[in-house]
Amino acid sequence: MCFHNAPMSLVGPAGVMLRISALRLLGRALASRVSLLECSNPRLYSSGPLGAGDDGHDARAYFTTPIFYVNAAPHIGHLYSALLADALCRYRRLRSPGAATTRFSTGTDEHGLKIQQAATAAGLAPTELCDRVSAQFQQLFRDAAISSTDFIRTTEARHRMAVQHFWGVLKARGLLYKGLYEGWYCASDECFLPETKVTRQQGPSGDSCLVSLESGHPVSWTKEENYIFRLSQFREPLQQWLRDDPQAITPEPFHHAVLQWLEEDLPDLSVSRRSSHLHWGIPVPGDESQTIYVWLDALVNYLTVIGYPDADFKSWWPTTSHIIGKDILKFHAIYWPALLLGAGMNPPHRIYVHSHWTVCGQKMSKSLGNVVDPRTCLERYTVDGFRYFLLRQGVPNWDCDYYDEKVVKLLDSELADALGGLLNRCTANRINPSGTYPAFCTTCFPNEPGLVRPLARAQADDYALVSAVAILPKQVADHYANFQIYKALEAVSSCVRQTNGFVQRHAPWKLSWESPVDAPWLGTVLHVALECLRVFGTLLQPVTPTLADKLLSRLGVSATERGLREFYFLPRFYGHPCPFEGRKLGPETGLLFPRLDQSRAWLVKAHRT
Repeated sequence: MCFHNAPMSLVGPAGVMLRISALRLLGRALASRVSLLECSNPRLYSSGPLGAGDDGHDARAYFTTPIFYVNAAPHIGHLYSALLADALCRYRRLRSPGAATTRFSTGTDEHGLKIQQAATAAGLAPTELCDRVSAQFQQLFRDAAISSTDFIRTTEARHRMAVQHFWGVLKARGLLYKGLYEGWYCASDECFLPETKVTRQQGPSGDSCLVSLESGHPVSWTKEENYIFRLSQFREPLQQWLRDDPQAITPEPFHHAVLQWLEEDLPDLSVSRRSSHLHWGIPVPGDESQTIYVWLDALVNYLTVIGYPDADFKSWWPTTSHIIGKDILKFHAIYWPALLLGAGMNPPHRIYVHSHWTVCGQKMSKSLGNVVDPRTCLERYTVDGFRYFLLRQGVPNWDCDYYDEKVVKLLDSELADALGGLLNRCTANRINPSGTYPAFCTTCFPNEPGLVRPLARAQADDYALVSAVAILPKQVADHYANFQIYKALEAVSSCVRQTNGFVQRHAPWKLSWESPVDAPWLGTVLHVALECLRVFGTLLQPVTPTLADKLLSRLGVSATERGLREFYFLPRFYGHPCPFEGRKLGPETGLLFPRLDQSRAWLVKAHRT
C-alpha cells in the first residue's frame, strides 16, 4: 500500500526556498534546466499560434506546398516538401482541433513550355501527360499519408477563372503594359534571365553552351512582344515588408538572400508569351495571341484553393504559410509578393524554405541514374519510417544526403530499439502483469528533491528526466514555430534516451510486486516511463501518425486525449489526479517498429522479456 502525501504549496518564500534546494541538489548538470518546482500545478501546454496573427484557438491557418511540375515522376525532394507541410499542418491541428480552422493544399503545375515539350517528346497530348503524372503525385501523397485538404491541378476550370480574374485586377490597376521584351530564357526553369545570370558551360558532348548560372539549365535568346508587369515599382515595398517582419522568410539565410537580391536592379517582368510559341497555358483575357506566363499562372493556385475571387478567400489570406524549395525562392519571395501587392493584397504570412537532397554526395539526376523513387522507400522502410527519416535528417538550411545505410541505422536505433524497446519493457507481462497504468507513489518520488524519507527512491537524474520531459512540449512548439522539425525530433529522441536510462538505472525487472518495499517503487518507475511514452507518442503524431497511434493505443490513450490544447504531464508528481492511473493498457499489437537490420533483432526480443 502506498500512502500519497498531500500536495505542498510552492508559492511565496517557501516556494523560493524549495527551488533553491532543488537546484543545489541537482548541481551544475541541471543549472540550465527550467526548475520543475516553479508551481504546484502540472505542466499545461495550451494551444498557441504556429505563426503570427494566430492569437486564438480558432484562428485560421493555411499551409501550401509548391505545385509540382508534371514533366517527370515524383522524387524524394517532392515528397520532402509535402512532408514538411504535412507535419506543420498536423502539428497545428493538435494545438487547434477543428478542421474548419486549418487548410492544406498541394497539387500539380500542368502548363508551360516545359510540359509542352515533355509531352511532345513522349508522343503524348499535353492532357494525357498531365493526367498520367498528376495521378502519380496523388497516389504518392496518399501512400505517404499526406493529409492535404485540397489537391489542385492548374488545368482545372476553377483555376483558369481565378488566374484570368487576377490578371484583370492587375490590368485595371495599370500594372500591365505591352512592350518588346528580349533576353535569355530558360525553358527548364520557365524564366527570363539577365546577362549577369548566364554563363558558358561545356556540355556532355564537349560543345560549349550558354546556361543559367543558378540552375545550370540551357538558355536561349528570346525576343517577343509580350505583356509586362511593372515589377520595378515594388522594390521598396518588398524591402519594407521584409525589414518589418524578419521571420517572413525562414530560415534567416534565405531572408537575407532575398534582401540582397532586392539591392540589385529589379527590372519589369514579362508575364506572357506568344501563343504561337506557347499554346499550352491560359490565354490572356481579350488577347488570344498571348498566353499567361506559367509562373503567374502557377502562383495564383494558392488563391484558387481558398475560393478566389469569391469574398470568402479573404478569411484565409494572408494567414498562409508557403513551404518551398530554395530553387524557387525568387518566384515566391519577389515575384509573388509583388504581384499580390499589385493586386491590392498582402504578401503571405510565412515563406518556409528548405534545401535539397543529394544521393551519396551527388546531385540527383536522371542522367546519373541516381534518382531515388520515394514509393520504393515507403515500401522498404514503411511509411512512418521514411517520413521520420526525411524529417529527422532533413535540415532546411543546407542540402542533406541520402543513402540506404543511413536510413536503416537511424530507424533501427531511434524507432525500433530506443522507442520500441522502451514500450516493450514497460508493457511486458513479466514486469507489468496487471497490464495497467500503475499507481505513482509520492513517497517514493517526492516533489521535493533531497527530502529524506524512508521510502524515497528517486535520484537527481530522475528529477532531471522529469524536468526534461516537462519542458519538451514547449521545446517542440518552439522548433515547429522556427521551421526546425528536425530539432523537435532530436529533442524527443534525446528524452527517449533519458527515459531508457531511467528504466535501466532502476531495473524494474529486478523488483518484485510481492515485496511491500519494492511494489510502490516498481509501480512508480513504470508510471513515470509510461507518462514519458505518452508525451513522446503525442508529439510524434505529426511525423509518424500510424506509429504514434499504435503507441498511444497500447497505452490506452483515447482519441480525445491526444491533443496539445490541454496537455498534462505526470500530474501525480504535483499532487493532482492522473486520469490514466489504474487504467487498463490497450491490446498488445506486436513490435512498435520491427528492426530493418535483423542481425541485431535479439535486442528487441531482450527488451520484451
